[in-house]
Amino acid sequence: MPKVTVDGVEIEVPQGATVLQACELAGKEIPRFCYHERLSIAGNCRMCLVEVAPGPPKPQASCALPAADGQAIRTDTPMVKKAREGVMEFLLINHPLDCPICDQGGECDLQDQAMAYGRSFTRFSENKRAVDDKYMGPVIKTSMTRCIQCTRCVRFAEEVAGVPEIGMLYRGEDAQITTYLEQAVTSELAGNLADVCPVGALLQKPQLFEYRPWELRRVPAIDVMDAVGSNIRLDVRQRQVMRILPRVNDDVNEEWISDRTRHHADALVRNRLDRPWVRENGKLREAGWDEALGIFAEKVRAAGPKVAAIAGDLLDAETMYAAKALLKAQGSKLLEGRQTGLDYDVSSLSAVAFNSTIAGIEQADAVLLIGSNPRLEASLVATRLRKVDKKGGKIFAIGPEADLAMRVEWLGDDLKLIGKLPKTVKDAFANAERPAVIVGPGALAAGAFGAALALVETLGLIKGDWNGFNVLHTSASRMAGLILGYAQPRGLADVEAARPQVALLLGADEMPSDRLSGAFKIYIGHHGDAGARQADLVLPGAAYTEKHGTYVNMEGRVQRGEKAVFPPGEAREDWTIFRAVSELLGKPLPFDTFGQLHAAMAAEHPKLASPGLLKLKWAPPKLDAKASGPVNYPIRDFYLTNAIARSSPTMHICSQELVHGQVQTLEAAE
Repeated sequence: MPKVTVDGVEIEVPQGATVLQACELAGKEIPRFCYHERLSIAGNCRMCLVEVAPGPPKPQASCALPAADGQAIRTDTPMVKKAREGVMEFLLINHPLDCPICDQGGECDLQDQAMAYGRSFTRFSENKRAVDDKYMGPVIKTSMTRCIQCTRCVRFAEEVAGVPEIGMLYRGEDAQITTYLEQAVTSELAGNLADVCPVGALLQKPQLFEYRPWELRRVPAIDVMDAVGSNIRLDVRQRQVMRILPRVNDDVNEEWISDRTRHHADALVRNRLDRPWVRENGKLREAGWDEALGIFAEKVRAAGPKVAAIAGDLLDAETMYAAKALLKAQGSKLLEGRQTGLDYDVSSLSAVAFNSTIAGIEQADAVLLIGSNPRLEASLVATRLRKVDKKGGKIFAIGPEADLAMRVEWLGDDLKLIGKLPKTVKDAFANAERPAVIVGPGALAAGAFGAALALVETLGLIKGDWNGFNVLHTSASRMAGLILGYAQPRGLADVEAARPQVALLLGADEMPSDRLSGAFKIYIGHHGDAGARQADLVLPGAAYTEKHGTYVNMEGRVQRGEKAVFPPGEAREDWTIFRAVSELLGKPLPFDTFGQLHAAMAAEHPKLASPGLLKLKWAPPKLDAKASGPVNYPIRDFYLTNAIARSSPTMHICSQELVHGQVQTLEAAE
């Protein structure tokens, strides 16, 4: 490892580190605009200048200079100070004086670094240039006169999002960043462009002029839009979530989130259930809590053990546990979380987990996708797979051809290919040190789980501490639900066969209305979506932002989210509803607070006791390895996959343009 001296202090740095990274290891702050830890090095803003000896007697860009043994690096000399002031002066020559109205104001890198490293005056009096704003789609607002051509957005679009649709035109003073043909960026990760922009040239269009950063209270949470479990931050003003931003977690989402995760915040105050409703003569009417809970208790008491609970995709573990406890007191075990009718074998939790881990999958050198479109089903897994592609790994896929924004060799869409893989695939996996298979929801729905499991032996997916068999879920509640027992051997079919008299729909908005048609349906959820429309009794619950909760992502990582705001109107946290009903039934549940609820759940299910990645022992079931027939992807519209997203005006605009092709122009959008 090279040894370098930074401002007189000798340190060891990893082989291949840059001078900038060496300075940071030494605790020195180096200003930068173009450099970003997760993007390739551009070296074009020149803000990170330092003195390096041996070397030419001039400041050098530390982000692009490799650290070498024996270097003496100075970050605080008069030459460095003067050089940084000069660079900042040049950057501000054409920058407009928009700070009082810019949404980036208060959290702008340019503001901060101009104060810390710039001069208090300028020597330039020429007219500032102006650049026309560009149209980049429904979630990004541009103010291109502010752009300093750092090219972070260009590199993000190509390297992370996989859509090389942004570039730089012209040269010198005429240089400008734009999308090719000035159309929308066709990426489900476009919102991250505003995060990487250091100067306010790219902003979040849906939240424009809605708040100032210092007005917001920050609450850590876990995303429920898919099964990745992205770490997010809810920024709250008074009783409303104003925006959603990513939190850095290298093991899960790095520092990115999808547009569906970022921009569904406007749905949290729309189409909300804020009071109970009872169906009479085919129509819902408003009711009070006393009446609604009385009906709930009466129906459950009359049903005895003939009560079922169907868990939705957005639930926390505590809600499912409380519902399970209520049913257990009635003598019922009719629990199911696969509301769309999936019925794959869940006797082994390890066999249905993402065993390579989300961060680990980028170490794979050969990947086979079976019935999976990770770009739509788990966008942050797709970013990891792009790293596999960029380092030369082979990616094969069985399923209908789709644009995955990476190089993929399509084998066909017939599941019989699982048992008859081409020689090119077998050879690639035979030579791979870390082979991986990803089984998507399309394959699970088509009954290909057993055939996919057989590939563990055929392709040698388990080598030492590497397990390359992965199941990609789309439901945030799936893994926690499986731990809690929300699965029947034949799925919903077994629940229907038991003929329950009462069915609790726990945010189950994707269950077809013709299922469990003979049962009295009680919907407990937060949005007036499909579940509420088919229910006989509607009780307003809390969205994930309005309650503490435990979530388990597809790799088996237990995570905790915190309560950011209170439920609207008369809505209650879901577990309190079950606790109140149990009191009316004369069988009170043994918890009165959320802390007691979590403790009871942790005692009964130790896997859910504390955050961290579960250690799952590999014990796959023996299943029929035959599979044939076409496979389809269940997600057709990325932006409208659940009740919250379908209530979001922003998600509908994204769907109209990016899915259905109703192209807008900059003038029309404004």
